[in-house]
Amino acid sequence: MSSLKPLHGTELVDCARANAKQGIEAAAYQCGYGDDLNRFARELRKACEEMNLQVKELSELITDQDMILNLGTGEIIAPDTASEL
Repeated sequence: MSSLKPLHGTELVDCARANAKQGIEAAAYQCGYGDDLNRFARELRKACEEMNLQVKELSELITDQDMILNLGTGEIIAPDTASEL
């Protein structure tokens, strides 16, 4: 659900990070900036600077942990019960 008003600070960075994979248009919309991409980018850059994050592009907010989570579900190998270890 998109924000009704433009987000700022850590809320903006968190929202942008959560939507970074969908692209800048989707991230701007979800963060409350509609299709004002310039304002979204300016505010995101400002919020990142306040948090001492060195980010030049939206894609840089996607962490290695996010990438690992999306590699696939894979196969989980585990015993059926604790007594079958």
